[in-house]
Amino acid sequence: MASTAQEAAVLAGLNGIGGWQDEFYRDLHAHPELSHQEHRTAGLIAEKLRSWGYEVREGVGGTGVVGILRNGDGAGVLLRADIDALPVREATGLPYASAVSATDAGGHEVPVMHACGHDVHVTCLLGAAQLFSEHTDQWQGTLVALFQPAEEVGDGARGMVEDGLAELLPKVDVALGQHVLPAPAGIVGTGSGPMLAAADSMRITVYGRGGHGSMPQATVDPVVLASMIVLRLQMVVSREVAPTETAVLTVGSITAGTKSNVISDHAVLQLNVRTYSESTRTTILDAIRRIVTAECQASNSPKDPEFELFDRFPVTDNDAETTRRVAAAFTTHFGDRAVELPRQSASEDFSDIPNALGVPYTYWGVGGIDPETFQAAAKAGRIAQDIPVNHSPSFAPVIEPTLRTGTEALVVAALAWLGK
Repeated sequence: MASTAQEAAVLAGLNGIGGWQDEFYRDLHAHPELSHQEHRTAGLIAEKLRSWGYEVREGVGGTGVVGILRNGDGAGVLLRADIDALPVREATGLPYASAVSATDAGGHEVPVMHACGHDVHVTCLLGAAQLFSEHTDQWQGTLVALFQPAEEVGDGARGMVEDGLAELLPKVDVALGQHVLPAPAGIVGTGSGPMLAAADSMRITVYGRGGHGSMPQATVDPVVLASMIVLRLQMVVSREVAPTETAVLTVGSITAGTKSNVISDHAVLQLNVRTYSESTRTTILDAIRRIVTAECQASNSPKDPEFELFDRFPVTDNDAETTRRVAAAFTTHFGDRAVELPRQSASEDFSDIPNALGVPYTYWGVGGIDPETFQAAAKAGRIAQDIPVNHSPSFAPVIEPTLRTGTEALVVAALAWLGK
């Protein structure tokens, strides 16, 4: 593990990079790009990495960027940041707020915002990359700075893997990643085991027999059928999943019909499942298919239902030993600002990369909310009401100490393997 002296030496340049980091972050926030469209962002990243002497690979998995810095014998550490934004209209009122719109995959013009904090992730990793490049006398091994596209749609990591990522990389021993969260800025939280949920979205089409609203006896009403399915699905977690397991099943959308007195011939349900183990994941997905099929048969549906899985994310299962090593380094460096991170119900595709490379990984959180604002909300019992969460149009991490903390965390964690 790196000594605090080595950390101090590498991090001595933090104040020197703060100026460009702040400016770069504001620019990135003002110019967000949707998944698979991150061309400007990727170009800015590649330009920075090249200026610091990194070997750069662009276009990995479409718009992914990989920077490699070799510094003698030693471990290989991969640090990852995601780079895409969301189709959200910004409502922060910030002077550098996004006014960008773009055409999405469906051909629709949509507003775009860095509503999840990926602009923080990019800026922090670039800062860490510069610090490592300027202090090669304090560490040894190989640093891989990986900037991944399309996390928000769940296929960016997989796309990089399928594009030959493993063949592009030197030997990697560990993969590390982080995410800004609606917690007090300056806080760094770690936890081992299943930390982020696996996620599966499903689109289900059920069929009826359309007709006039005044003659329901001549129809098979897909609205009633869909309603019965929703009610039955509410019992899957409570009656088919063990109480010791955590799972969420949400029906987020039902679409059917066009007019009040017309019974449609089909209905479409969209639902989302969050689980922390493959066995529970399989149990719930199988139960959904069984219940939908049975309800269609009970309603005398004229056609079998159709199922489409999309936006699938793996579980993020932090390796125990890797997490212990990073947590110890954080405790030494951050003191009481290093905390235990509770299990999160959000999802990430980061683990697709270390899983494909066959290396252990850990993934931690850094706070991004002004501490005084957070404490005031907590004191009033209004955290849920007053603190915007990721994906909110009002999500606005404070620039400092968020960027500084995120940059420090990446450096300190990597030095746990790269320190001399």
